Amino acid sequence: MVQIGLVGIAAGAAAALLFASVTSGVWLSIPLFYLAPLPIMIAGLGWSHWSALVAAVAASAALGVAFGGVFFLAFLAGAGLPAWWLGYLALLARPGDVGAGAAPAGLATLEWYPPGRLVVWAAVLAALVVIVAIPNFGLDAESFRAGLSGSLSRMLRSELGTPTDGPNLGNAERLVAFLVIAVPPAAAVVATLTNVFNLWLAARVVKFSGRLTRPWPALAEMTFPKPFAATLAAAIALSFLDSLIGIVAGVLSAALLMAYAVLGLAVLHAITRGIGSRPFLLGGIYASVMIFGWPVLALCVLGIAETAFDLRARAARRRGPAARL
Repeated sequence: MVQIGLVGIAAGAAAALLFASVTSGVWLSIPLFYLAPLPIMIAGLGWSHWSALVAAVAASAALGVAFGGVFFLAFLAGAGLPAWWLGYLALLARPGDVGAGAAPAGLATLEWYPPGRLVVWAAVLAALVVIVAIPNFGLDAESFRAGLSGSLSRMLRSELGTPTDGPNLGNAERLVAFLVIAVPPAAAVVATLTNVFNLWLAARVVKFSGRLTRPWPALAEMTFPKPFAATLAAAIALSFLDSLIGIVAGVLSAALLMAYAVLGLAVLHAITRGIGSRPFLLGGIYASVMIFGWPVLALCVLGIAETAFDLRARAARRRGPAARL
């Protein structure tokens, strides 16, 4: 227990420093800010979820003492508790079929929490973080848009200076109007990617250290729960409402679509097995997504198509048995 507490405090200190780096105003602090949940996840996967919980509380308390209650709540709700929960779920297991999966000795009889459900949770938690922040700007659609517009206008004036002539003022107003629409779903997309990437990176770090107790899953074979597609369809339909419900549904839709983009990547890894140029093909796709961004929409479509048509099974039948990755 002492080791768990000490590891939790150390991880919390690292997480707090990463989160607080954003106050420096330096561009390099942005990626460090998004990596703030990483030490908590490492503590949870490498030691126990209790260590992760200690880290989340310790980091939140340190930030609260240094910067005030807003930082305490922002970190606890936005990074600390989601990181703890994902780490907790990742190590859940139940008795399974003997010999199911290529698990190490002593672990073969356990069925571990599926990676697809972890991705779903990462998206849901990301959406909840953004949704919880919505009332800070307003309790209905009109007041929310007005509050967010005012905040964005002040931010633009601070960063770019106040426009002095008519055309510049009009351009600034159009930019703010666009950002009011784009920022909530974009925040959900970034939060989803952050959750998924930090969980993957934490698991790799812990696996490299030899402390990961669960076998590494076959990520290319991940699946989503069947009701997930219906949830996405309902969220997209509700997002067209001109109300606060529409804004919330838009946030949820964006997060769930990013989960399907992750599934699309898993499908790509599966259906390209056996292709000689596979490393170049996958590398090009990853590079295009990171550079241009918009190809992620194709991955979303591929993930949804997998749910409807079982593309991986069709590809496997065409080429015969293949080794799992």
